[in-house]
Amino acid sequence: MDTTAAPWSREQFEAQLRDKGRAYHIHHPFNVRMNGGKCSPAQIRGWVANRFYYQSIIPMKDAAILSNCDDRETRRLWIARILDHDGHDDYSGSAAGGIEAWTRLGEAVGIAREELWSLRHVAPGVRFACDAYLNFARRAPWQEAVCSSLTEMFAPQIHKDRLASWPECYPWIDAAGLDYFRSRIPLAQRDVDHGLAVTLDHFTTRAMQQRALDILQFKLDILWTMLDAIERAYPE
Repeated sequence: MDTTAAPWSREQFEAQLRDKGRAYHIHHPFNVRMNGGKCSPAQIRGWVANRFYYQSIIPMKDAAILSNCDDRETRRLWIARILDHDGHDDYSGSAAGGIEAWTRLGEAVGIAREELWSLRHVAPGVRFACDAYLNFARRAPWQEAVCSSLTEMFAPQIHKDRLASWPECYPWIDAAGLDYFRSRIPLAQRDVDHGLAVTLDHFTTRAMQQRALDILQFKLDILWTMLDAIERAYPE
């Protein structure tokens, strides 16, 4: 692609970013099987245990973005993401945070809290991919790290799919354990609105816009690689 060309308009650039959804891990064969009721209890537990590692690094990723960010208004908005996952106020009920909600999902599929938090089931490929994402957020300009979060544009649908299919496909899972997926749908849209505004405002030349697309592809590759590793660790 010719990066010396005129920049895309905001509308064209946003369309290019959203078109990346074709590579989202909603299309990964493991996820397709999982939402189609084709996974065994061991595979479900393996996915939950490995995905927990990703959940655990999200607040650290967001803290890294904050530490590099010199824009006060962005910091004021971005800090909510850490509280969403780590919890806030009295840390109970809906204020317990996303990591706690994922822990309840683990318990619902048969993984004890201590076992989940021990991380002993995390596949090396999953750990490597998540650590690469965290290291990117620590080292990249904060606007680039914000751009990498835009995979959340595609997340509401994957959560809706799980809420629609899991109760019927996996009736052995306590339905209360699915609260994480419910909670993320409105939060993801809020986060996308902010992250997208930052990206559209910052990446204003064709070269920068292409850089943004490459960053988003990097994050999509992280999520896809995680499922590759899980699929190998828990074969059919």
